[in-house]
Amino acid sequence: MTVPLTYFGVHLAFILPPLLILGWLAFRRDRAWWGVRPLSGLGIMIGLAVVYTTPFTNHLIPESVWWYGEGAVVTTIWYTPIEEYLFFVLQPILTAFWLFQIPATADRSLAIPLTHRLIGVGGGLLIAGIGWLLTGGTSTYYLGWLLLWSGPILAIQWGFGLTYLWGVRRPVLVAIAVPTLYLWIVDRLAIELGIWVISDTYTTGYTLLGLPIEEALFFLMTNVFIVQGIVMYLWLLDRIHEVPTLSQALTRVGASADES
Repeated sequence: MTVPLTYFGVHLAFILPPLLILGWLAFRRDRAWWGVRPLSGLGIMIGLAVVYTTPFTNHLIPESVWWYGEGAVVTTIWYTPIEEYLFFVLQPILTAFWLFQIPATADRSLAIPLTHRLIGVGGGLLIAGIGWLLTGGTSTYYLGWLLLWSGPILAIQWGFGLTYLWGVRRPVLVAIAVPTLYLWIVDRLAIELGIWVISDTYTTGYTLLGLPIEEALFFLMTNVFIVQGIVMYLWLLDRIHEVPTLSQALTRVGASADES
């Protein structure tokens, strides 16, 4: 007799093992990121993930955009299973520990062109705007909310560091792609086993090797948030000495006045 896999079982079987292996490697490898700075960045990402994703899931679950199989979850808080909240914590750790294996750094000032900032902000807001329009349709409801939810974060991240992210695009793309592909496989398996079910009504019907494109986009966007957030956080810490304090700024203004 086989015991059906539960949502918590997915964490035990597919999330914790690679997470622990990657964490051990990051701790042991000299070239990997480790220590207070990267781990504090990870801590910030976990906090933001829980805060920002909780309203999102608790809006879509009662709308029956997706639901969970019988006996697949222990209990729920609000409308979301506790295993889902646990995933809000585990996914950033898994993705970050992979990122730590391939540090993405470049010697670039915090000062980037204003046009680049405007392009970044505009790109994120455009995505959010498209999402807002798509929420009005039934089959595009999930996709629309994903884009509407993702756009503001992308606008903030791209507006702050689009130029820097482009400069480190190769390691960033690898850091995003590998955990995204892995989580796509895990998600596809969980859907196949009936641990959670994605509504046919509120999705477009397009799939990526059997995985609804909305689910694929969710894992892509969340990993983009995590990787970009940590990379730019460490860039900021490395370059924080470039930002003058108030007293330094006043001294510079005074010196300029004296010279004139």
